[in-house]
Amino acid sequence: MKASVLTDYRHLDWQDVPDPTLTASQVLVKVNYAGICGSDMHIFHGDFHPRTTLPLIMGHEFAGTIVDLGSEVKAYKVGDRVAVDPIAWCGQCPACRVGHYPACSSLALLGIDSDGGFAQYVAAESFMLFPLPDTVSDRHAALIEVLSIGFHACARAGVKSGDSLIIFGAGRVGQCILQAAATLTDNSIYMVDILESRLKLAADAYDQVVPIDARQYHPAHAITEFTKGQGVDVAIEAVGHAQAIEGQTPPVAQCVDTIRGAGTVCVLGLGDDPVPLLMKTLIWKEARLVTSRVTHGEFALTIDHLSEGHLKPDMLISATLKASQAQHAFDLVDQCPEQYLKVLLEIEH
Repeated sequence: MKASVLTDYRHLDWQDVPDPTLTASQVLVKVNYAGICGSDMHIFHGDFHPRTTLPLIMGHEFAGTIVDLGSEVKAYKVGDRVAVDPIAWCGQCPACRVGHYPACSSLALLGIDSDGGFAQYVAAESFMLFPLPDTVSDRHAALIEVLSIGFHACARAGVKSGDSLIIFGAGRVGQCILQAAATLTDNSIYMVDILESRLKLAADAYDQVVPIDARQYHPAHAITEFTKGQGVDVAIEAVGHAQAIEGQTPPVAQCVDTIRGAGTVCVLGLGDDPVPLLMKTLIWKEARLVTSRVTHGEFALTIDHLSEGHLKPDMLISATLKASQAQHAFDLVDQCPEQYLKVLLEIEH
């Protein structure tokens, strides 16, 4: 089969590779579309070394059609369209024993810890599969994983009807959190970023969005003004590697400043730098500080919302290129991040 292979950091080749070998519990998925994730960009740059080993077929956001079945697989048949949840957990560690799989001590993902969806075919365990209705297109199906991250973050934060939110970061994940949150509350959702184009994208799509350009306004001060000093119910940090802005504390600290008493802060931005946090403020507010990592079964919920037309997947897609053009696609995202939110790769067969 053909696959886009990361043969060296920053270098991808569309080349022949061996076909996957199925075990009895696996299915063979013919991949239709795969999405380029922020994590893929980090892998591309070598930031996940030594966790990732080369050569590697990246891609953990993908969906396709079953073309072969292992002998033990009974719940699916050849021809079924499926989304693939790339997560595999050990089932034995303390987190797994209490059913909290995203915190598995040896959590592994297709496309990161083993070959993934930037290929014509992928072998996946049957428990990773979620059936797709005809109302969800192949292109939109490739977004189910990242949209599910938005729903998981909202679940971890306990977002409910009537809640007001502030989301720091209007990138790929931030936009997905917005879409998930908009299915739960019709109250104001404040979006913070330094890229006007991403703030405009969110505000144009949702009337409840109030954009805050962090280069022009101090977000915490703006929230004090907008909410008349009360603060928001939930603050979510989806920035990760934050660009320092003179006179402002990092986004996580600002999350604490912007919530009301007994509010919730949810952090999922994977930054590497220590964050100064005044715990006294968090304690005075008797607030909750939680984190969110990947997903925990939200694929089915996301598929339902996509099928019912409650989400806006097209607003996320900046471009679609052939998988044989993966090098060009990664270069575009790398060099012009403000122009490319989500790039899909169409897998050629």
